[in-house]
Amino acid sequence: MATKQPTDQDAFWQDTLLEFPCEFGVKAMGRDADDFEQRVTDIILAHAQRYAGTGTTVNRSGGGKFIAVTVTIEAQSKDQLERIYRDLADCEQVLVSL
Repeated sequence: MATKQPTDQDAFWQDTLLEFPCEFGVKAMGRDADDFEQRVTDIILAHAQRYAGTGTTVNRSGGGKFIAVTVTIEAQSKDQLERIYRDLADCEQVLVSL
């Protein structure tokens, strides 16, 4: 029987100190476009609910070309977070997600 070799991502999640469920801020950055905030929020909330009492935080760069959107969710599992980050990575408007 073959065993699965751990990936770097597996090691990351095994080493995390997160205990689920927990409050977790998902941040995505991209060029400042009219629909960027809504698109990022829709992607994240397709997988999770906002953490009670929190909203969306938006920060724009000094030059006005870039925007960072943070949505605080109630994370239920590492699989859930992986799905969120995969969908953010698939979005052509998102340059970086944290």
